[in-house]
Amino acid sequence: MNSLKEALIKEIPVFRELGHKFVNKEVSSGDFKAMSGGMGSYAQRGGQDFMIRLRIPSGIMSMDKFKKVYELAKKQNLDKVHLTTRQAIQLHSLSIDGVCDTMEEALKNDIFTRGGGGNFPRNVSISPLSGVDVEEAFDVTPYAEAVNEHFMSKITTYKLPRKLKVSFSSSEKDCGNSTVADLGFLAIKKDNKEYFKVYIGGGIGKNPAKSVEFDSLINPNEILYHVEAITNLFIAEGDYENKNKARIRYIVDRMGEEAFLNCYKEHLNKVFESENLDVNIEYKEYKKQGIKTSVTHNRLIPQKQEGLYSVYFHPICGQLSMSNYKLLIDKLDKLEDIEIRLSMNEGMYIRNLNGEEAVELINLTQNLGGETKLEQSVACIGSNICQIGIADSQGMLENILKYFKEKNFNADILPKIRISGCTNSCGTHQMGILGFAGKKKRVNNVVTESFELYLGGEKGKDKTKLGSYIGDITRENVPEFLYELAKLVEESNLTYEEYIVENNEQLNNIIDKYLAEERVVKA
Repeated sequence: MNSLKEALIKEIPVFRELGHKFVNKEVSSGDFKAMSGGMGSYAQRGGQDFMIRLRIPSGIMSMDKFKKVYELAKKQNLDKVHLTTRQAIQLHSLSIDGVCDTMEEALKNDIFTRGGGGNFPRNVSISPLSGVDVEEAFDVTPYAEAVNEHFMSKITTYKLPRKLKVSFSSSEKDCGNSTVADLGFLAIKKDNKEYFKVYIGGGIGKNPAKSVEFDSLINPNEILYHVEAITNLFIAEGDYENKNKARIRYIVDRMGEEAFLNCYKEHLNKVFESENLDVNIEYKEYKKQGIKTSVTHNRLIPQKQEGLYSVYFHPICGQLSMSNYKLLIDKLDKLEDIEIRLSMNEGMYIRNLNGEEAVELINLTQNLGGETKLEQSVACIGSNICQIGIADSQGMLENILKYFKEKNFNADILPKIRISGCTNSCGTHQMGILGFAGKKKRVNNVVTESFELYLGGEKGKDKTKLGSYIGDITRENVPEFLYELAKLVEESNLTYEEYIVENNEQLNNIIDKYLAEERVVKA
């Protein structure tokens, strides 16, 4: 790994020079992006400021790295960092020199950015409670770590058509989104033996698709054979000419599921014949002394280790302020054997706390982030920063929460909503039971910022489905629509999930009231 770090550090001066040329308009946006994505950095809207994405492997952070990221952000005089929907951390509004200086210091502390964007394998996602979840089949953490290490060991060698996403889920709830991944592994126990169910060729965004199920369970130590098989298939069959169709799901669509699976098996057999990629892992043994608590709280999660707990903390819009970051550091630094795991919903889990520590952390963080499901909603970074963003997703979520606050509506009624600033689904709007995607729409002959409404997304073994597009609502009407919906659900004395099933006609009526045009699909 030291040789890799040395090689990556040598790339930084070249990138710095290119970045200055881009700022001075001496090179095009396309020429800059061709290198910047692979370096884990993108120009923000306007082309003068930049973002850097820190790869946090599967969202797993040691206390030392948690503190180092804080130091990196402080050195750049940032007031917040952004937690992403793929368990990474982004620093925004940096100069090109700030990006390169941060990249180099991060590398020296074993925090990588290489392959954080561009046509590379991305951060391997994972169920954030894997290892402590009472419902899990087994801990998938060491397997995800093995894949992360495999990718990083040759990150500079990949020549993929576009990005490749691998996911691990430790239970049938599919908290790692394995059933909509390019390659997903879902933990299964059968006859008291551990296996992975494999999913291939899924993805969200434009033309989303569920993954295709591999037709047999696999032994966990075989995961890298499958990683290499899907990579080789992607290189051989992917579209290098049309970026808009350069994802594995388009190969599935072109071939058909049966032919795609046969092609995959051919690549898989070749890998088995030519390489030795068995993984040998060890599960962490949790030895911390537990202390039970009688306190209940929606952010307090009992672990399968008796007397130990996890606490969820969700910065609003995934924006962790530096003041709250420092507050967490000061508290967590005093605790022994704790774990930090970033979620796939722009939040974080503090794990392996005894009951007393957990209650103290709940009290410390109360009202510093989201307490209701609505406050724990997801919003991508949006058009104020993202060059391809169409709508201000962060501002939309802030407006929704402000509207509810003005109405003094504090009940935990609505589900977590997912907001993307465009159809690329960085806010994972197609994965939620209630989601929005930004667009521009002509309403009464005026181009208006609007949001596509998606309903009914769900994930889990044998039940994953993508949300259906219903129609468009103008940005100014979204908060009022959600508030009126929340009032109806509250009056029904049902959960939101129960309400949409038992009051479908009423739901359709409220949707039709706010749509900017006739609905596309009945909910």
